[in-house]
Amino acid sequence: MNSKIIGLDIGGANTKLASADGKIVELHYLPLWKNTRLPEVLKEIAQRLKPEGVAVVMTGELADCFEDKEQGIRFIKETVDSAFGSEKVSYINSQGKFQSEADSLRELAAANWAASARLIGKELGDCIFVDVGSTTSDIIPIISGEHRAGLTDFERLLRSELVYAGTLRTNLAALLEKVKLEKGLCRTSSELFAKTADAYLLLGKIEEAAYTCETADGAGRSRIDAMRRIARLVCADLSEVGDREICEIAEQVKEKQVSTLAEAIFEVAERNGLNMIVSAGLGEFLIQEAAERLGFECISVSGRWGEEISKVFPAYAAARLLAAEKSGN
Repeated sequence: MNSKIIGLDIGGANTKLASADGKIVELHYLPLWKNTRLPEVLKEIAQRLKPEGVAVVMTGELADCFEDKEQGIRFIKETVDSAFGSEKVSYINSQGKFQSEADSLRELAAANWAASARLIGKELGDCIFVDVGSTTSDIIPIISGEHRAGLTDFERLLRSELVYAGTLRTNLAALLEKVKLEKGLCRTSSELFAKTADAYLLLGKIEEAAYTCETADGAGRSRIDAMRRIARLVCADLSEVGDREICEIAEQVKEKQVSTLAEAIFEVAERNGLNMIVSAGLGEFLIQEAAERLGFECISVSGRWGEEISKVFPAYAAARLLAAEKSGN
């Protein structure tokens, strides 16, 4: 393996980077939908790392600054090619294969999970690969080294292979219509007052340094800031709901996310006759709890490749696949 081959996973909010040897891991918060700094940051990376090869996967084409996915793919592709030189760049499509000139551009849309699935299939065999990131949860059946998932986000949502909830950016009101409080069941407000990052920060599941997205109110990332935001979920402040109740709301967020994840995993498992999970991403703790409920074996990517690589696994997988291609393996 070498550090001169890197993988990039360009999402709507985060751009992740890893080298094929796993020694370089970076995560950059670069939202595409507002005056994005993606072109400048990629040029800086190119000058700093001087890679010999760059493997790219993307999901950022869905950002609502683009009219359609094709416009988003073209923007990302032109930005990457301009930064690194098109001759150094290879793109991985939704089949988990390197794109050829004859392939449709749209096959590059939302393909980061396909790179992960191809590497997992080669290394670990038949399983359900589950990656819970900052924004979404991928639930990918892998049989005989090939993924058996739908090829678009739309298809995967239909098949429970994609759950649109993650560890950082999900609006708590999208998860919880009501919360249990001492005074009874309380409806939640559908404003963007608090995110899953607030709940998991309070529960000690993420550190402040991992809270890489913007806060809902533009305030800080301390425990007290997170508590204020969660109180607003029920249109309250800290004089109306106490610390214990706010932590109970955070627990209800986790419970809802774990149960939704378990339900989707079970549906994918039943359809494909699989009962082993491989977990990756910032939300591995949610996957492991869901696996326990289902009675499924769970292999942790953190345990095998390290926690930092788990958080950027599609980028690492893309780099590994390119390194193998170049070495002829």
